[in-house]
Amino acid sequence: MSTSSTTEQMKNKTLIKYCVRCALPSTKPDLFIDDEGVCNACRNYENRKSVDWDRRLEELKVVLEKYRCKDHSNYDCIIPVSGGKDSHYQALRMLECGMNPLCVTATTCDLSPIGRKNIESLKNLGVDYIEYTTNPIVRRKLNRIGLMQVGDISWPEHVSIFTIPFRISVQMNIPLIIWGENAQNEYGGPSQAVQSKVLDRRWLEEFGGMLGLRVSDLVGLEGLRPRDLVPFTYPSGDDLERVGVTGIYLGYYYAWDSLTNVIMGQAHGFTTYDKIIEGSACNYENLDNHQTGIHDYFKFLKFGFGRATDIASHHCRRGRLTRQDALNVIRMHDGKFPWTYLGKPLADILKPLEISVDEFIKICDRFTNKKIFVTDARGNLVKDKDGNLTKILYDNP
Repeated sequence: MSTSSTTEQMKNKTLIKYCVRCALPSTKPDLFIDDEGVCNACRNYENRKSVDWDRRLEELKVVLEKYRCKDHSNYDCIIPVSGGKDSHYQALRMLECGMNPLCVTATTCDLSPIGRKNIESLKNLGVDYIEYTTNPIVRRKLNRIGLMQVGDISWPEHVSIFTIPFRISVQMNIPLIIWGENAQNEYGGPSQAVQSKVLDRRWLEEFGGMLGLRVSDLVGLEGLRPRDLVPFTYPSGDDLERVGVTGIYLGYYYAWDSLTNVIMGQAHGFTTYDKIIEGSACNYENLDNHQTGIHDYFKFLKFGFGRATDIASHHCRRGRLTRQDALNVIRMHDGKFPWTYLGKPLADILKPLEISVDEFIKICDRFTNKKIFVTDARGNLVKDKDGNLTKILYDNP
């Protein structure tokens, strides 16, 4: 490419600003980088130093006592779980507090063998457990619709992990739901959401994975009927109020840290992968769903960062990685085309959705933000032999 064409191309590109402490980019939705170049995720972590965690633990005990079933005729709380490291941590903490939890899984789209193994490990902590499996035919349709309309193959999973625990809470009259971390606090989000210790309907509608695709919009698509979408629909406001449903973040009361959760989970049977997970920077996250690699890749296409950036920045904030080391890790692993995930080939992952690899690549190109990737003189995306893209100013974050 000539110097003149390169210069002309750069005029139409988006200059990405990066946090000076971690590696999160300004293209991340809801991330704010202040005048000192520090993102709100790093500021949130900085603010933890002033938190009185002992006082917060006492506050948690008061909350738990309020909702504890005194006559033991019902469960004390619901814990939404996938079987991963955070699920193990949440269950262990509630058992430690003397609670009698009901663990609830909204079954993932393409459950991996290691995901099933970790679910069994979670059960063996000594908890009652419900696994809610939605109609697989409907689920595949929703995967297709999510991928093709909003660029998120995991749309039904990210909605149902919130709706199903709420529905069971209402149906079984168990008002307290124990969630894990507040993602807006950990990864950056609006200040009002960052400070929240409660996960309510408003949070769900804003951050619960719907991406502007409402359940009502789905009726009629690929033959979907209202009855098919019950598991993906939130309970009515009247039902939530009648039961008094309250969702709290455990991460508000404990200094949330992924590596701590891994260590505690492993001590109780949680299993990690045998190598770095594709597109990631570790072997202990997102182990249950073969479709996760596609989901994370689309985040990279839309915003120019993937799961490796999230993980490296998390550890950078905690002083485990220097910023430069974090950037090196990101360049090695972030945004690779998802030919496999947890060892399963892309073609096999797409087959149930009746989408070929060639069709998938066309969908990828349609959702790619060309303002942040290298293109040729005709505006076509430039890819290497493995189908990987190159970010503009990738080496200068």
